Amino acid sequence: MSLIRLAYASEATFKAKPVEKGVEPNVARILMESRRNNAKNEIVGGLYYGDDQFFQYLEGEEEAVGRLYDRIARDERHRNVVILLEEPIKQRTFTNWSMKYVPLSSDVNRFLDSQGMDTFRPSEFNRSQCEEMVTLIRNSSQEGRVVSHDGARNDRNKQSVIPKGILMGLIAAGICLVGAMAYVSTML
Repeated sequence: MSLIRLAYASEATFKAKPVEKGVEPNVARILMESRRNNAKNEIVGGLYYGDDQFFQYLEGEEEAVGRLYDRIARDERHRNVVILLEEPIKQRTFTNWSMKYVPLSSDVNRFLDSQGMDTFRPSEFNRSQCEEMVTLIRNSSQEGRVVSHDGARNDRNKQSVIPKGILMGLIAAGICLVGAMAYVSTML
């Protein structure tokens, strides 16, 4: 029994559709298939989709992971499939996930910012960045995540029209004004 881990990057061949139930519909179909098939083949891992790019991390028996990767490389929903990491492991680290999905999140945005990246391009990751992305996926909870693949790459780096400090001041002033109006109305 020989376990391996494999991370790959690929580009989506489909045009992203509006998100339904928190996941882009094409990605949702990939996830359903992955979860069903991976459980049968005792493959675990995680998937991230953003900026029309996939990053997927897999762990399992070498032969099963190899067959899955070959199928992905031939899948018409993927192009420019590149192996980023492939090596033996002693034990699985994604034990509870046949395929964990991490939606677009503040964690990924912080990772991209820390790496000086404007867009998610996993095919350009070095080993350290790949390892960091694997850790991010492994440790990510899905609570409080922003799920929006529509225009996500464009909205990510836009500055607010109103600077954050001024916005907070306006909100505080509005709250004070409402409070003052409520107080005055009790005096009439």
